Amino acid sequence: MLKTGKLLRIRRLSLAGDGRHLFVPLDHSVSDGPIVPADKWDDLLRALVDGGADGIIVHKGRARAFAPDILKRCALVVHLSASTACSTDVNAKVLVGDVEEAVQLGADAVSVHVNIGSDTEAQQLADLGAVARSCDTWGMPLIAMVYPRGPRIDDPRDPALLAHVVNVAADLGADMVKTSVALPVERMAEVVANSPLPVLAAGGPPDDSDLVEYGTAVMASGCSGLAIGRRIFSSPNPYALVSRLAAVVHGAGGLAADMSMTPSTSNYPTIVAGVA
Repeated sequence: MLKTGKLLRIRRLSLAGDGRHLFVPLDHSVSDGPIVPADKWDDLLRALVDGGADGIIVHKGRARAFAPDILKRCALVVHLSASTACSTDVNAKVLVGDVEEAVQLGADAVSVHVNIGSDTEAQQLADLGAVARSCDTWGMPLIAMVYPRGPRIDDPRDPALLAHVVNVAADLGADMVKTSVALPVERMAEVVANSPLPVLAAGGPPDDSDLVEYGTAVMASGCSGLAIGRRIFSSPNPYALVSRLAAVVHGAGGLAADMSMTPSTSNYPTIVAGVA
């Protein structure tokens, strides 16, 4: 039985109230460096919100750096895990925040990253369990980002392995699980069928194929949503792309079911990824 606070926050994670989600992770600035120039952050956030994203995922410091009114129709997810591309072990995630801080920031959910098969898997599992306990105390939804990654993983897209990792998230107390997409995409249905939790598909296709077509196939497999960051924030028009993906996730009645009927994209300046 979920507590009232957690139930209310979970409902805020789906704009349409249909239990489906389009999340845009923006935590890459810790792992890889700037995703847009500093003076373009507000433009990016407004484009995502107005495009129809259900939620954005950022670290706690970033959540303090923008005006709260920007997220007028968009949930805030505070990411609690971190590592950088400069590390000797990029798969070693550590906790850099806690649930109480997220509550103080007005978050609607928190997320924790776990790499199954990594050298530090044991500590990451312990961290996930501890955060889940704190989430229950505070009535905070927990999104577990669980991936098969590390020296013991031969095929990170194996449906059986992905079914295993989503059950790890469920058994340790998460409310949703974000993971990699099986290949071929149709086999993601096996992962969903074996998951006690709503499954969010992480990222875009492994090649440069059409993201909207890919998202459509992923949703058809039974996933409850998409969590796409890099392909969105590196797009020259994040608003247009998010609008199309929101229509895929929430159906033809979404904000941009027909791009010809959306507000003029001239309201959203071109955003160039990386340092100016």
